[in-house]
Amino acid sequence: MFFGRYEHTVDDKGRLTIPSRHRAELAAGLVITRGFDSCLLIYPLARWEEISAKFEQLPAISQEDVGDFIRWLFSEAFDAEPDKQGRVLVPLYLREYAGLGDNVIVAGVRDHLEVWDPLKYAEHNKRMETDPKSFARGLRQFGIL
Repeated sequence: MFFGRYEHTVDDKGRLTIPSRHRAELAAGLVITRGFDSCLLIYPLARWEEISAKFEQLPAISQEDVGDFIRWLFSEAFDAEPDKQGRVLVPLYLREYAGLGDNVIVAGVRDHLEVWDPLKYAEHNKRMETDPKSFARGLRQFGIL
């Protein structure tokens, strides 16, 4: 399971160092793709394959309905394996999409990691913090909190 917030850097070659506590979960391979809210998503390869299989199970009519989303998510995906130092190349087109510079926030989000520009991450959290009680109420109906 991925959790926690980590401040990391992207080196001049475009490599991101995966937080050490999560390297083992990603050692067999990973997929990086565009996320929502202008961040990047990093999934373990096995989880990415599970997500892909779920899209394959959709009826043909649903495929048409979600075709643009599937294209958006999968066409920009990049697969990689971390090197011995736990670094992974983040292609320029993905760094540009997320507005990443040298400093980034890597956030663990249950089954994946998110990579954020620090200012965007802070802005997003600020919006989420405006009414945390309403989020908690929403989660209570599912028995989570």
